[in-house]
Amino acid sequence: MKYILAAYATAPVTETWQPELQARYLNGIKQLGNIRGIEHPFTGHLHPHDDQWFLENIDPGWDFVFTGVPGIMLRLGDHAAFGIASDDAIGRAEGIAFYRQMREAVLKLNQSLGRKAVDFIQLHTSPNRARAASSTASLIASLEEIQSWDWDGAQLVIEHCDAHIEDAAAEKGFLTLEEEIQAVQSVNQRCGCDIGLSINWGRSALEARSVEGPLSHLRQAREAGLLRGLMFSGVSPEETPYGAWCDTHMPPAPVFAEGHFAETSLLTAEQIAKSLEVADWRRLDFLGIKIGVRPRELNAEERVAYNRDALAALDMCTERELSGVI
Repeated sequence: MKYILAAYATAPVTETWQPELQARYLNGIKQLGNIRGIEHPFTGHLHPHDDQWFLENIDPGWDFVFTGVPGIMLRLGDHAAFGIASDDAIGRAEGIAFYRQMREAVLKLNQSLGRKAVDFIQLHTSPNRARAASSTASLIASLEEIQSWDWDGAQLVIEHCDAHIEDAAAEKGFLTLEEEIQAVQSVNQRCGCDIGLSINWGRSALEARSVEGPLSHLRQAREAGLLRGLMFSGVSPEETPYGAWCDTHMPPAPVFAEGHFAETSLLTAEQIAKSLEVADWRRLDFLGIKIGVRPRELNAEERVAYNRDALAALDMCTERELSGVI
């Protein structure tokens, strides 16, 4: 089994752009034999600092899953009504324009690699409802337009983020999964398209404040016939360097001795196995890992090691699930 790795979430954090350091990290990621490709962050350009550097340093054989979360969060800081689910006309138009820019980046990457290397586009249903109004109707209108564009073979999925819940502090505060399912089903039926859903384990656990959250979301998306992808991120209810109930992509809890893990993470081997079973993981279009690391001062090699061990943990769980051990 080969996975999608959100390598950007573990990349070295520096005050200024340091291409040599980033290349050293990415070269380490290239040595991981069980990845099929990476989840790639879009902020407005193909690469936040240097498109050509990116094209020269990626593995040309990788597949790509684009995510707009980093760019969306930046824009929400300037305009609270930004997003494709926004009831504000300007905010929704800006959200659509953002994905039009992403499409150009997808075409540039595919053209450079000489193939349709981008498999999936993860859409997100901003804005945060605590700061601006949003609705299923607005999302439907946006999806109808976005799906009409030529994405050069890439399929659209909504990645569910933690929803706005009354009297609870949300990290993202976007639409509920039920609303996203309703919107996707409506657009698929009206337009004859095949938009799907993807689940991030940590974000669903954060929303529910429980390990039952991811299982419930996976079950709902699967029963709706829309589940396409599952990315594993951890989360903790305890105050840790990753925060308590924060969307910081905490690594899994220890799965094997001397690995690079996070002690209080709710993402245990047992929870990975349960989620794989509920997701019917062998039918998924993509499966992977998205982790951050603490402390931020970790060097490039240590950052690669965290990804290596998280992927090894996922390998162990899929192998055991196949053999019926778990």
